[in-house]
Amino acid sequence: MALQALNPHRHAAAVSPAPSPVPRRGHPPPQPLLHLPPRRRLAAGAARPRAVAAAVSGAINEARRRGAPQGGGGEDGRKDTDLATLGNLCVDVVLSVPQLPPAPWEERKAYMERLAASPPDQKFWEAGGNCNLAFAAARLGLSCSTLGHVGEEIYGKFLLDVLQVEGISVVGMLENTNAAACRQAYETLLCWVLVDPFQKHGFCSRADFSEEPAFNWIRKLPADIRTAIHHSKILFCNGYAFDEFFPDVIASSIDCAIDSGTAVFFDPGPRGKSLLHGTLDEQRTLEHALRLSDVLLLTSDEAEALTNIRNPVQAGQELLKRGIRTKQVVIKMGSKGSIMVTKNTISCAPAFKIDVLDTVGCGDSFTAAIAFGFLHDLPAVNTLTLANAVGAATATCCGAGRNVARLDKVLQLLREADLNEEDTLWTELIEGNSLCMVSILSGMARNGFSEQIVHVPVTKVVSDLLPMLEAVLERSAVQA
Repeated sequence: MALQALNPHRHAAAVSPAPSPVPRRGHPPPQPLLHLPPRRRLAAGAARPRAVAAAVSGAINEARRRGAPQGGGGEDGRKDTDLATLGNLCVDVVLSVPQLPPAPWEERKAYMERLAASPPDQKFWEAGGNCNLAFAAARLGLSCSTLGHVGEEIYGKFLLDVLQVEGISVVGMLENTNAAACRQAYETLLCWVLVDPFQKHGFCSRADFSEEPAFNWIRKLPADIRTAIHHSKILFCNGYAFDEFFPDVIASSIDCAIDSGTAVFFDPGPRGKSLLHGTLDEQRTLEHALRLSDVLLLTSDEAEALTNIRNPVQAGQELLKRGIRTKQVVIKMGSKGSIMVTKNTISCAPAFKIDVLDTVGCGDSFTAAIAFGFLHDLPAVNTLTLANAVGAATATCCGAGRNVARLDKVLQLLREADLNEEDTLWTELIEGNSLCMVSILSGMARNGFSEQIVHVPVTKVVSDLLPMLEAVLERSAVQA
């Protein structure tokens, strides 16, 4: 399905891109010609030239001087970072092209190499991947850190500058490398976002053309990353991390978080389905993440792919049942809204009605608000309402990166409280769940009473959220 980015229309905003098999980072669905087969993970690592090591090390040291916590965090084991993201740091280069790349693998690779040979003007660059999540979370007042690799070339310097301006710290991954890999292996990841005259999107990245993870020289979790995880309240990881790191590195980060008392958020994303049928190491690490995360975030299609259960509520309950540490399963349902499933409750919140301009980055923005609600121990319906509003605010802007939701727009949507209510949808989804208490966000008065279903007035939720968010806005104004 092509994203109609330049043709805004009135309907309920998607809190995340419409569910479909998307093989690129946080973007709307590419065309079938760009779908790639699952990639093998080889055991052999790559080495690293000393000259490159020195150059890249300088970039990361500079990033730390710009705001990354020295030694990973606060004193005496206190957690002074609210949210840390693992990997998926890339620069999106958004270009209009007369036609999308050719289908054959070799031709597509040559096409990308031609693009990379002549860097386009910086006005076409944007921070991508997990930067979207970090930006949205920071604008909600959360302290954020990005854990991953950024190179020293022009794209890496751009990414570090943007992260600094947004108040996001960077902790690099330069430990445990040796001396023989090509320079390209240490460059910042680029995602070429290509838009044809019909507003169809295609995506190219060097990670698409390698049988190994992009950063295959990272053989184990660096000490600085362990320290940063230890000093973070939440570690966020998604399926795209498998494009950059070996499964063992991802599993180690989750284990490190658990040992440190850090909550783990995991979003398998569209990669979840291919990982389910990937290498044995990929399958094991996917299962590890699904069972040991505190919070799982999925679209309804992704939940169905992992459970073979079409009803998103029942799929969420199945994932919760399989989990060892799982406290919340959050299902993103695009323009319909969102659901949170816990051990004893089901919470539903319809989406906000807006003029949709672009759904890129909506899912990342949504996740930022779920993290806010988790850290502030908000009621589930309140958390979902905020998440829907933040995702919707992003959908009113064109593109992601620095264009993700701003707090003033989130506040506007909450005050308007214009919901896309579909009573029959929620009734069908919760049918047969007699053992759980069900809470549904509602914009209109309800007659009657049910011991199982509670309709929560949106006015009540908004009145609870506004003082917290207005305080964040005031603090931001003072700091500016």
